[in-house]
Amino acid sequence: MNPVIFTIGTFEIKWYSVLILLGVFFGYYLLQKEAKKYNYPNDFIFNMFFWALISGFIGARLYYVVFNWDLYRSDPLSIFKIWEGGLAIHGGLLFGFLTIVAYCKHYHARLFKITDMVALPVLLGQAIGRWGNFFNGEAHGIETTVQILKGYHLPNFIIEGMYINGHYYHPTFFYESIWCLIGVIVIWLAKRYKYLKVGQLTCIYLMWYSFGRFFIESLRTDSLMIGGFKMAQVVSILLFVIGLLAFMILSRKSKFEDLYNEPNHDEIRF
Repeated sequence: MNPVIFTIGTFEIKWYSVLILLGVFFGYYLLQKEAKKYNYPNDFIFNMFFWALISGFIGARLYYVVFNWDLYRSDPLSIFKIWEGGLAIHGGLLFGFLTIVAYCKHYHARLFKITDMVALPVLLGQAIGRWGNFFNGEAHGIETTVQILKGYHLPNFIIEGMYINGHYYHPTFFYESIWCLIGVIVIWLAKRYKYLKVGQLTCIYLMWYSFGRFFIESLRTDSLMIGGFKMAQVVSILLFVIGLLAFMILSRKSKFEDLYNEPNHDEIRF
């Protein structure tokens, strides 16, 4: 696939950048819409989203660079060429979360109410952004055959896009994108549960994404490694366990205690 949409002089507009921006746009739209239901100030949400986004991009890039330092050692300036790919979602989630923690603490907002609202937009953004990997010809899986890919009833353009240097590969970007989209539906449905506790949407996000990523990562050929283990799988196990334990603890609260759908009572000093 051609990673470039069009060129203006020497300036190239790439699918990777555009798709990430689309994920950001739709994610922010959904977050703002959800926050409005609970009377969070627009400026509070916008500023939080902005700083979490910036730190998330920095974290995603640093995480990737640290585990691929040999690729950048001889040309450190290439670290800034994020349009060429090379963002690790777990680094972005970590830095973005830490920013939200600091932001909520500063403005006296309830952290897990905010992360609950963020869960669905983040998952949708991930689903959209993964398509940038497709156009860059990266983040694909192990070698396979065209017969196997056709057996999965994949769209033909995806199958042909996975024909790289004379071989067919598993479109792991597509598997993850679909998994995230299904997760969006799961979280959307969970939000309608009458007795949903604050924090449980965050837990569902952690469990859902981590479960899928663990198995999808087993097919990846470009995994970041720690020792002899795939880093994404190690992190996925950790986050899944955290999400499961937290969900179980929250479920022990009384039926009408701390409900997500209750009006917001945060005294935000913005």
